[in-house]
Amino acid sequence: MKGNYFLGEKKFEVREYPVPEAGPKDVLIRVAACGICGTDVHIYHGSKGSTDVKPPVVLGHEFSGVVEKVGSEVTAVKAGDHVTVDPNIYCGKCHFCQIGKKQMCENLYAVGVNRDGGFAEYCLVPETQCYQLDKRVPLKYGAMTEPLACCVHGIDKAGIQPGNTVCVIGGGAIGLLMIQLAKISGASKVVLSEPVAMRREIGMEVGACGTIDPIHEDIKERLEELLGRKGADVVIECVGTPVAAEQAFLAADKGATILLFSVPKPDSIYSLHLEEVFQKELTIVGSMINPDTHGRAAALINSGVLKLEPIITHSFPVEQVEEAILAQQSAETIKVIVEP
Repeated sequence: MKGNYFLGEKKFEVREYPVPEAGPKDVLIRVAACGICGTDVHIYHGSKGSTDVKPPVVLGHEFSGVVEKVGSEVTAVKAGDHVTVDPNIYCGKCHFCQIGKKQMCENLYAVGVNRDGGFAEYCLVPETQCYQLDKRVPLKYGAMTEPLACCVHGIDKAGIQPGNTVCVIGGGAIGLLMIQLAKISGASKVVLSEPVAMRREIGMEVGACGTIDPIHEDIKERLEELLGRKGADVVIECVGTPVAAEQAFLAADKGATILLFSVPKPDSIYSLHLEEVFQKELTIVGSMINPDTHGRAAALINSGVLKLEPIITHSFPVEQVEEAILAQQSAETIKVIVEP
């Protein structure tokens, strides 16, 4: 089989190696599609992922595929099933696992981060990490399940109530998923702030009631035009830069919740105006990976309720993982996938 190994900062190597043998509780998956995540971009540039990366390792944690073989004790799936994989494996024993916050697990282990993942022709995972996909669902859509699961957790944290207004900052893949989840959650109006025209257009296609070009338009004035108020009830920041964080606070009405969802660079700092938090009585929340939401995300994918085709814009073969990661950083792409 063929896999593309990450060797350390900005270094990859395509290798031929034996197909791994499934243990009693393992599932061997023939990978169909694996998304490039912002976490992969950070790892490529030398930062850690959801947990520490120890090269050489096959990255890729947003993937789907077809079950090739199962271990002798596996009962949840069988050969031929279409599956998506929850990459995050928790210890269940540490303080955070025991208080119901396993996304903070002190011993987190992740497929495609510190265990070989989806940038390969085959991947071996524990049975517990597999979720079934309807065979009518394109497998490239299945590769969107993991980022969608993270978004579902974020939406839970944002606490959107029916009738709320929402402003999404950033029209990448995550922002476009958040628009749709906000609508499903009962938001009356969802506005997208995004500087790239192509992404604003797709934002409208997937459910936004209006868009803002933050480079050429005043966010507050434009929000008042679109919402009839000076800000939104919920603001979801999906970029990960101090400028985007500033926009999120500008977009927040009194009593708003601001979800800082994105994965920022480790040294990203935003100077918070404490008096504004007091005067507006803001709620500021973060969101970390996807605890217990992968099954819900798979159900949404299987339902066909989401518009995913406009979000997946580019694909690359497994030999070109580095090119795919570089493409993911371009304003001309939205979601880039690798198809082994």
